[in-house]
Amino acid sequence: MSTTSSTDRIESSIHILAPRTKVWGALSNAEAYGKWFGANLTGKTFVPGQRVQGPITIKGFEHVVFDVVIERVEPETLMSYRWHPHAIDPAVDYSQEERTLVTFTLKDAADGTLLTVVETGFDKVPPARRMEAFRGNSSGWTQQINNIARYVTNQATS
Repeated sequence: MSTTSSTDRIESSIHILAPRTKVWGALSNAEAYGKWFGANLTGKTFVPGQRVQGPITIKGFEHVVFDVVIERVEPETLMSYRWHPHAIDPAVDYSQEERTLVTFTLKDAADGTLLTVVETGFDKVPPARRMEAFRGNSSGWTQQINNIARYVTNQATS
């Protein structure tokens, strides 16, 4: 696993010991995505141009809604969406903020798949919360790519 960042961009990659089709299924199927990400996305689908929402199921963050607008879906290669980063304070209205872009790319790798997630657009987050959002999502993506790797490898063995 590797992580790089600037003030506007977070990038994390992980080598998953599973075929690309399995990793793609965990990314592109909204219900599967919700299972490893920690959101209830039952009955939801990821379709370009569509907004997808569901409650976060991670302990301590149940008040947060997973809220994305799907941007691109290129089977077994790329999926992207826009969201409000680190939008966890119930007293803040994030609706007027510009959303960051989260892009997942998959590539074949020895014995599996290289999954990379890149989130860009932090320089457009309001200055008062920019660094908190950047730090929160930097550590969050590190956890989440480990979550998807665990989910996919457990699915492969179960």
